[in-house]
Amino acid sequence: MRKSVGQLDSLGPVGRARLESDPEAGLVVERILALLTDLAVAINKHISAAVLGEEPQTPASSFSAAEKAGMIDAELATALAPPDGPHNVLVQLYLDTEPEEVTAVVSAARSGYREYVRQVADWITDHPSEG
Repeated sequence: MRKSVGQLDSLGPVGRARLESDPEAGLVVERILALLTDLAVAINKHISAAVLGEEPQTPASSFSAAEKAGMIDAELATALAPPDGPHNVLVQLYLDTEPEEVTAVVSAARSGYREYVRQVADWITDHPSEG
């Protein structure tokens, strides 16, 4: 996950002007965000099964389960499961309709996944037999 967050950071700003001059950048961002979401959901499901004895049925519920297991805090669980859908889906929607919104979505995802990596790493350090 750290590598994917680093790749997202290395792209630099992804605003309307960048997307107009380099449309492939939007596709790269969407793919990295999809990968980050998939990785986080897999981690969340593993920890939920190991700690809570349950498997979340949706990506959004996996973040709630990760919070319930004590792996991430409530604020982060909410940030990584936005009510409008996963960050990668929001980027897909905004690329064609509201490209100016992509900047905020990418910024929130960068911040959220950077914090996710930190909180998960801390949790694993504190719970070596459960991870």
